[in-house]
Amino acid sequence: MARILGIDPGSLVTGYGVIDSEGQTIKYVACGCVRTDGGEFTERLKIIYRDIGAIVQSYGPDEIAVERAFVHKNADSALKLGQARAAAICGTLVKDVPLYEYSPREVKLSVVGKGGAGKEQVQHMVKVLLGLKGELQADSADALAIALCHAHGRNLKLKLERLAGAAGGRR
Repeated sequence: MARILGIDPGSLVTGYGVIDSEGQTIKYVACGCVRTDGGEFTERLKIIYRDIGAIVQSYGPDEIAVERAFVHKNADSALKLGQARAAAICGTLVKDVPLYEYSPREVKLSVVGKGGAGKEQVQHMVKVLLGLKGELQADSADALAIALCHAHGRNLKLKLERLAGAAGGRR
């Protein structure tokens, strides 16, 4: 079993989602948001770093998946998102765990089946795939989607490795 922490970085709200993955079985563990309340930017980065570090310590993930930054039309927004992402990644370093990155398109394709899916579609599919009821905050849903994307890719990679090993033994 692998515990996976998904992180959806943002300078105001950073979503996180934790799942357990074993073969085809994926179970919801937790999700939430790190909220920075829009204060001084360096203070926001400190909050993201500190809180993500606490989440890693609390849930003890085996693997971490983070959304890769995408290019904004606004250079200042892109810079701030990149810095928030870096603060979140640095927060994960409290534990020596492999970190994987996925583009927003890869995540949507993996979870919804369409790389251009909207936020509502992602939220809906995350709820369906994890059997969740009730309201699911958008940033938490995105973080869970990132974790699910990693779990799906991870399971495929493990299957391919097993097949390659089995084929190699038949020579």
